[in-house]
Amino acid sequence: MVKLFNQILNFIYPPICPICGEIVETHGNLCSMCWNKFNWISNPKCFKCGYPFPADLDLGNRPLCPHCASGECELDFVRSACVYDDVSKNIMLPFKHASQLKYQTLMSRAMINCLRDLDLDVDVVLPVPLAYKRLFKRGYNQASLLARPIAKYFNANLDVDSIVRKYRPDMGHKTYKQRHENIRGVFQIKNAANLQNKKVLLVDDVMTSGATFYELNRVLRKAGVSAVYAVSFCRVVHAI
Repeated sequence: MVKLFNQILNFIYPPICPICGEIVETHGNLCSMCWNKFNWISNPKCFKCGYPFPADLDLGNRPLCPHCASGECELDFVRSACVYDDVSKNIMLPFKHASQLKYQTLMSRAMINCLRDLDLDVDVVLPVPLAYKRLFKRGYNQASLLARPIAKYFNANLDVDSIVRKYRPDMGHKTYKQRHENIRGVFQIKNAANLQNKKVLLVDDVMTSGATFYELNRVLRKAGVSAVYAVSFCRVVHAI
């Protein structure tokens, strides 16, 4: 019955590429032309934080970037589906700021795909919280929308209540150091009991400096979390 319903639905509303409108096999999928425009992150990359390396380098099975080799990344693992560039930002920014929710499926599927190489055991999926002031203005938390199908994939609990965020001015155009200073102390644990001894996967749309993930990792460790992973749709890549 469900299969028949889906066939009828696809006949009435055929699945189309959310970017260009071309007919595709499944709702939320990209057509091959749009897919090939993205700078998807694949190997070789840092085994711990997922930072992409030049494609012609042979660095072995578990290479580390200089930051992870020096112990600067305190999260257990970080992954991002693609590089933040003119293509990915034309998906991410409208989804984040302009209610273009048609991109939700392709973004969350890409994020799930980039986690497959880790074979993670996840207890809690935790979308990066928005401050109430920003949530009221925007009307939704884009990270929560991305986190729902990811939590379903891992058969994990989606937690949107255990951490709250204080309002701070936007971190756009701030330096690496300013971002880390600005984010310090903005997150507060409400329900530590829900997190103790849990393996937590953080979810966000974009990773810029990593300041948000690092600060959440700090407060989660203090709450007794046993492991912290993080995933974003795209990430800013600088020379290292």
